[in-house]
Amino acid sequence: MPILERDDLKLHYEEFGTGFPVLLFAPGGMNSTLDFWSRMPWNPIDVLSEHFRVIAMDQRNAGGSTAPISGTDGWKTYASDHIALLDGLGIARCHVLGCCIGGSYSLGLIEADPDRVAGAVLVQPIGHIEANREAFYAMFDSWADGLRAHRPETSEADWAAFRSRMYDGDFVFNVSRDFVRSVQHPLLVLMGDDLYHPETISREVADLAPRSELVEAWKEGPAVQASAAHVVEFLQAQTP
Repeated sequence: MPILERDDLKLHYEEFGTGFPVLLFAPGGMNSTLDFWSRMPWNPIDVLSEHFRVIAMDQRNAGGSTAPISGTDGWKTYASDHIALLDGLGIARCHVLGCCIGGSYSLGLIEADPDRVAGAVLVQPIGHIEANREAFYAMFDSWADGLRAHRPETSEADWAAFRSRMYDGDFVFNVSRDFVRSVQHPLLVLMGDDLYHPETISREVADLAPRSELVEAWKEGPAVQASAAHVVEFLQAQTP
């Protein structure tokens, strides 16, 4: 099992295919792991590895990845992990594809290291609406409950501060609307349609980003295969 180690951080990742790199950020909330891709309408590991070098990873403290936990953790911590993985693999530039929480990770990487990203696909990105704040808190708490017994050094105040840094924000939680307006990277947004992945968020991201495209249907019937092909064509068009 390939592991990138940096100080106390251990990131599990897997590589598939050859060509221009695509870094995948899986769904699953705080439990974002590469295994979640097999539950999707189409699996980007299978689809993209025919054309690209695909890197799939488990986020810190999910799956095979581990790291310390503190009250200063947040979205920028994850972006630092992503940069560390790319550095460790010698990847100077790549595409990103993120589903669910991975949409916010993708935008966070663009903000942290814009020259690193050539093109981005956001699949049903998460975002805040009036009805879902408590749902995100509950998701975080469920993940934290599974780790508490193994992290006695992490105080309840640390857990609370970490959750606040992740989910007390607005919009897509980790970047602002003004930032998305400034993004010049090509974005392809596959629309969400539920509590965690509101349709309004997908539409707003696509409306704000100057070089964006929204795909409304991608989960069922002929749209599954068509959307997979569309993503391949989009990323090929953005490949240097």
